[in-house]
Formats: sequence, structure tokens, C-alpha cells
Amino acid sequence: MKKNIPLSILSGLLLWIAWPPTSYTTFLLFIGFVPMLLAMENIIESTATGKGKKIFNTTFLGFFIWNTLCIYWVYNSLKSIGPIIAIPITLIPYALGPLLMATACWLYYRIRLVTNRPLSLVALVCFWIGYEYLHQSWDLNFPWMTLGNGFATSHQWIQWYEYTGVYGGTIWIWAVNILVFLLYVGLREAQTKQLRKRLVIAFSLVLILPLGFSLYRYYSYKELVNPSNIVVVQPNIDPYEKEGTIPVTTQIAALTHLSDSIGQPNTEFFIWPETAIADYVDEDHILSSNYYAQIKQFLNKYKNGNVITGGETYRMYDKRTNETASPVPGGGFSDSYSTAINIENSSKIQFYHKSRLVPGAESLPFANTLSFLKPVFAHLGGATGNYTGQAEPGVFYSQSGIGAAPVICYESIWGGWIAKAVNNGAQFIAIITNDGWWENTSGKDQHMDYAKLRAIETRRWVCRSANTGISAFINQRGDVVQQSKWWVKGALKQDINLNSNITFYVANGDYLPKAGSILAVLGIVLVGIKRRKLL
Repeated sequence: MKKNIPLSILSGLLLWIAWPPTSYTTFLLFIGFVPMLLAMENIIESTATGKGKKIFNTTFLGFFIWNTLCIYWVYNSLKSIGPIIAIPITLIPYALGPLLMATACWLYYRIRLVTNRPLSLVALVCFWIGYEYLHQSWDLNFPWMTLGNGFATSHQWIQWYEYTGVYGGTIWIWAVNILVFLLYVGLREAQTKQLRKRLVIAFSLVLILPLGFSLYRYYSYKELVNPSNIVVVQPNIDPYEKEGTIPVTTQIAALTHLSDSIGQPNTEFFIWPETAIADYVDEDHILSSNYYAQIKQFLNKYKNGNVITGGETYRMYDKRTNETASPVPGGGFSDSYSTAINIENSSKIQFYHKSRLVPGAESLPFANTLSFLKPVFAHLGGATGNYTGQAEPGVFYSQSGIGAAPVICYESIWGGWIAKAVNNGAQFIAIITNDGWWENTSGKDQHMDYAKLRAIETRRWVCRSANTGISAFINQRGDVVQQSKWWVKGALKQDINLNSNITFYVANGDYLPKAGSILAVLGIVLVGIKRRKLL
């Protein structure tokens, strides 16, 4: 047992060193799990009792180290959360990662008891994908550490994400690690020369073929010329001063000034960050809002101009017409939204409501079961559980017919969600965010890097407006063409190429994790049946 703990720790450290925002050590992802696989093999081959518990505890340690070192920045953002009770609810999704990863390894051990090692290793990959898909789909979602995200700083290697999404990267990492593991254990098990040769060939093919195809695709990929002039703005307003300290009209004036500084007559979209309108706006009466009038005045000089801006909005109802509406003082009900708003040179307004909400900070997980907590949050002054999303992703259309996919902050790590917007007509992706909550940590860099993966999956330009940084333009290959510095006020301008072609991934969505999850469930059923027979 003593020698297995260092192996688990080594895996945790290797995976951390390989993870974004580092770029020169990405290759360590291909061996990062090998020490942990060896530790599990040592436990399985030992004569110790309680092997399942030992495997869970040993792997949990390595995964805890990996996750903690990669997402330590989460704790920097906790001071932005209102009520004290929201803090543990917000931390749960991040803490669940290592537990779910260790559970996948425990299930691998259980299925190893009823089948051989090769089939069990295939099952391990399915269990892992099942955990990743669960962790992006349920109310305690946090897909930040999905393995395929690890290639975000080496995007030249994974141009085939246009066919598989990030889950193709998860499978690739596990496949290479498993082959290295089998080669190593084969040496101590006196593996036959023929089998070792087959493993070497398999390892070479699994590593080189995807890499070679990706590099060929990267260097041969050509964008269709279909230009549109876009401006992204970074106002650099401290997120703790946005609401209540600096007047909203002053903030909008700063945004319009920055936009005007580089805007040109043919600019079609000005993209402002999340909560750029730092005040609650009634969606049904937005045309009478002073903020709307201020933006419309700015747009007068841009005939085909649109402003995509973040804001906080609400809708009022006399009666509770849906289960998300909350009672308001004085009577009636309301829904509150974290919103992207598209304003153009007409009276037409388009809204998109953020749908992938941060558990704890923006939504109450399992709201139906935990609805009794909503009054507690309200009493403590917090907004947890108050935001309402929408069922489908949105697409903003300009007067000239250009489709933009509005993506608000946390949503940018959901490839499948953005793929739906692209499938519905989006020709580029507009990410609006406010990363200042995390301060100057690797969190902001990881968030930026993950946007490259969305560009590759959809073959769409990504135009990213961040309140405090990093704002950027990313082309269809995932290259960062322009980017701002952190905590620096400014604006960027770029002629991007619009794209209407649909990739295989956009057309088919997250088919890999769905298939893997089905196989994982079948494996769990098999384990349960075999265990029942033994009893």
C-alpha cells in the first residue's frame, strides 16, 4: 500500500503539469494515468483485504491533487457569492470531481472481478466517460475537468474535434495511457515477444494517426472568404464596483467610447461583456429604458450595426404561469435572467437567457427537492436559485441576416450546447464573460483556452468580450488571432469569416458520451448481477 500512494500522487502531479494553461507539457497527458493504473494493478494483485476501498482511497488522493492544483482559483470567486449558505453549495460541484473519478476506478475494480483485464480497461474508459457526461448534465454540473479539455493549449493536435468533440480527446488520452500501461506490466509479467510487438504497433498507431491527421487538417484547412467586421470591447471595470458603485450610464458611456474608437462604417457587431448593463431591466419595457436609448443613440452612425451586450433582466407576471417564477413583494411573480441582448437600428430586441447556470451562485441544484431553501437565500440577501434559463440555445440575427450564437461565461465549456446554436443557424460565436471574479489566476487563462475548442468543433470564429480580460478573436482552426491583456481597458477589431457549413460534431452532438454512458450503465448492471449471485 505504501508504494501505491506515491504512484497516485505522481499521477496527480503529472496531470496538473500537463493541464492548461501550460502548453509545452501537454504530452504528459499521455502518461499521466500510468502510475495510477500501476497502483490499482498492485492492489488487485495483492493479497490484501478490502481492495475496492483501497483502490477508491488511493485514486481519490491523486485526483484530489490534480483537481485542486488546476482549479484552486474557484476559492477566489467565493467572496462574490451572497449568502454564506451558498458557498458550500457552490463548492460541491468542484469537490465532486475527484469522488466521481475515484468511483469510476472502483467500478473498474468491480468489473475486473468478473471479466479479464482488457475488457475491464475498456469498461474503465466507459465509466470515465459516463462520469464526465453526468458531470456536464446534472444540476451539480462542472465539466471544467473533462479530459479532452486538456488539449486546449495544443489545439493543433486535435483538429478532429470537428468530428468527435472533446470526448474524442478523453478517449485518446485513455487509450494511449492504457497501451503504455500494458507495455510496462507486460515486461514484469514476461510478456511474449509477439504480444509486445502488437502492443507497440497499437501504441504507435493510436498515438500517431490522430496526431498526423490533425496536423494535416490544421495546415491544409482554408476558410471560405465571407467577411464581417466585428468589434469586441473590454471596459475593465472591477466586478465588485459594477453594481452600485459606478453609475450604469457611466459604464455604458465608457463602452460606447471604446466602441467608437475603432468602429468603422461597415462594423456589423459590437460585442460587450457579461452584465455590461449592470442593472435590472424589465424586458417588457426595455424600449423605454434610458440605457436602451443611450445604446440606440450610439448605433445611429452604424447603419448595419448591432450591439450584443450582457445584462440582468426580468419579466413580471400577475399570476404564476410557470414553476420558475418567484413571488415579489407587493404581489405578482417574476423571472430573473442573466441575459445577452441584441440591439439594432430598429425597434427589434432579441434576448437570450443564460441556461448553463453556475450551481449555487446562479441556480439552486435540484430546485424541486430543495425548494424549501429559496426563502433562506432570499432572507440572507442572495440570488441563488433565482436565475431562470431557457430550454434551447439562442441565435441572434442581424438585419442583414448574420447569425450569432450568444454564449454567456460558464456556458462556453459546453460544446454540445454551442453546437446546437450553430446547427440552428449561427455563423460565428460571441462569448461574453466577466472573469474578474477569479482574479489574476489560471482560471481566466483556462476559460480563454477552452474557447479554442469551440472554434474547432464548430469551425466558427469565436469573438470573446471579457469585462476584465481576456478578450480575443479566435479563427476556425482555433488560433488566437488577436487578444487583449488582463486588466487592461481596450477594444479589438477584426474582419472574421462567417461560416454556414455544418461539421459532423455539430450535426450529431455528444454521441460519444451518450454511447459511453449506455455502456457504463450496462457494466454497472453486470457488476450488480454478478455480485448478487455471489451473495
